[in-house]
Amino acid sequence: MTQTMTDDACWQAIQTRDAAFDGQFYYAVTTTGIYCRPSCPSRRAKREHVQYFADLSAAQAAGFRACLRCKPGEVGAAQRVVAQLQGLLDTAEPVPTLAQLGQAVGLSPFYVQRMFKAALGVSPKQYALGRRGERLKAELRAGSAVTTAMYDAGHPSSRTLYDPATDQLGMPPSSYRRGGAGQQVFYTVVQSVLGPMLVAATGRGLCSVRFGDAAELVAELRAEYPQAELLSEAAPLQPYLTALHAELAGRPAAALNLPRDAAGTDFQRRVWEALRGIPAGETRSYADVAALIGEPNAVRAVARACASNPLALVVPCHRVVRRGGELGGYRWGVERKRALLEGEQRARQNAAQPA
Repeated sequence: MTQTMTDDACWQAIQTRDAAFDGQFYYAVTTTGIYCRPSCPSRRAKREHVQYFADLSAAQAAGFRACLRCKPGEVGAAQRVVAQLQGLLDTAEPVPTLAQLGQAVGLSPFYVQRMFKAALGVSPKQYALGRRGERLKAELRAGSAVTTAMYDAGHPSSRTLYDPATDQLGMPPSSYRRGGAGQQVFYTVVQSVLGPMLVAATGRGLCSVRFGDAAELVAELRAEYPQAELLSEAAPLQPYLTALHAELAGRPAAALNLPRDAAGTDFQRRVWEALRGIPAGETRSYADVAALIGEPNAVRAVARACASNPLALVVPCHRVVRRGGELGGYRWGVERKRALLEGEQRARQNAAQPA
């Protein structure tokens, strides 16, 4: 298992057959004795039969043999180039231009752009901005001063740090550095038709709507805001709760109008806004959403943005399915996704019937 990826992240990559994670980890199926890449097209195994490995040698040492379909031991020339480009974008400051990247790998800037997006679903610039945001968060969580974290993360000035287009914190950097210190986050866990539902909000709007085990949901919220003042109070959240329950009861659109305060990259926000435009009772494929945001080759990146959505129902990622109509993955469980879609479709059919 890799040290930088959780079991849930690995499983989500397998569920979406995300080629962007090829080479980052491998998974083996205990019932077949075979290990594969995350993008392997073979039939998915049950989660309890899957083990994760950081590299090929670890999988082989555990007694597993390579899959003959995805051939995990073979890494193509394009993948090697993309890996080299990722290494440059991870370490170079300032962010290299397309021309500089092309010169480094001996390819034209146009081809670098096309190859990179085909492999990872995002442009080199988008990838670099995301990595810069991750470094900034890590520096702030480690206690670095905002100015130090800004430069160490690769921001050339405070202008780019506070630019709304690249803000990934959802709060001032100084507050994030203190784990949300000085911020009040109201939260409650209520019972819904889909099981326990956590709803949390700052003074600016909703920051979390999630389903799952109540204790785990609260623990996740505390991990995200370790120094914030977390207040378990339902009263301030009542307007949110009313709208969310209405959404679950088949009265759509109520939740879509709620104010939000969820952090995300510029790309994620574009995806989330596109999802909010999908009518209740309808679905779109990941490819459809990629086309809607003007990034037709970013299908895998769209899937990742859906998987990282912190606001269930408000950002209706459950309305995104695979091209053939297969449900695909869902952050809070495929059965919940199926129930949401079936409920919306019933409500739509009932509304269409004459009185």
